[in-house]
Amino acid sequence: MAKKKVGLIVNPIAGMGGSVGLKGTDDGMHLKAAELGAKPVAPARTESLLAHIGRGREIDFLVAPGVMGESYLKAMGMPHEVVGEVGAETTAEDTRRVASQMLELGVELIAFVGGDGTARNIHDAVDRQCPVIGVPSGVKVYSSVFALSPRAAAAMVDRFVEGVESSEQEVLDIDEDAFRKNILDARLYGYMLVPVDAAHLQAGKEGSSQGLTNVENQHEIAEYVVESMEEGVLYLLGPGTTLNAIAKEMGIEKTLLGIDAVCSGKLVASDLNEAGLLELMEEYGRARIIVTPLGGNGFVFGRGNRQFTARFIKMVGRENVIIVATREKLGKLPCLRVDSGDDDLDRQLSGYVDVVVGYKYSKVCRVEC
Repeated sequence: MAKKKVGLIVNPIAGMGGSVGLKGTDDGMHLKAAELGAKPVAPARTESLLAHIGRGREIDFLVAPGVMGESYLKAMGMPHEVVGEVGAETTAEDTRRVASQMLELGVELIAFVGGDGTARNIHDAVDRQCPVIGVPSGVKVYSSVFALSPRAAAAMVDRFVEGVESSEQEVLDIDEDAFRKNILDARLYGYMLVPVDAAHLQAGKEGSSQGLTNVENQHEIAEYVVESMEEGVLYLLGPGTTLNAIAKEMGIEKTLLGIDAVCSGKLVASDLNEAGLLELMEEYGRARIIVTPLGGNGFVFGRGNRQFTARFIKMVGRENVIIVATREKLGKLPCLRVDSGDDDLDRQLSGYVDVVVGYKYSKVCRVEC
């Protein structure tokens, strides 16, 4: 049986802006992220992908040079063919060029590690000429071409080798400048083919409905959460319109797409990165995280709030994570999900949790990793 030609392209800077609150690494922002102490995210995600592929012996790997792919297979002793050349500083053009060269060599599937920006670069080169699998590593991972996690992406690679068909999935264009200004401007960029595997593929981002019923539901949740807050305890409000409703209930202006800290009814800090969160944790000693799942795919951690790193979540503790969601949003989700980048933590966060869905009303939901 002939081996499948599978390409691997890694964006080595994807996700670096997450922990430091930069909301992306496009247009050279990775340099600022590095100055703020951010560490690369893509290496661990790539290693996890490769470690969990079960049908590696049935694959001929075509890889981008150096840190864009080659380094990982070489370190793991996996046979591979290097495609193209890249400079010391990798660029979006490198991604597009190498993907095009892989097509010329007859690649049958391209797995790429990155975020929505990387997905757009792959789309520019590949369009619908061969299937792809996105391995989530970026700050913005809203497109539906991404697997739920690196481990899920590995399962999808295996499914492709087994012969599953592919279907069209959306690639979204996220305006990063607007994102940094607290505006989520997501537009359809195009479509790519992805192996059919609903169990391992994330759904695309859905916007929050702002109909009267939904707004009233958000107000109910906000009223109950604020009423339940304890004096002297630090509360960390994640992104989202439901969290914005909580801030409004407190008379505080919320960073819609950032993380803000409140204590005893007052705003302590806005748009925090990991370093700021760690400083506050040291000062206050006790904190609670309030988050809402991402509409459409149900991620509680790992999408849009990477400032909440695995290290910080462990410090706060699972018992101090409060999840809130409107009934409408929760009703569209089969489960909640986590992808913190730490497999052990994800397992600890998994299981059944109470989700606040109204005033003094919760619903038990399952969290999966």
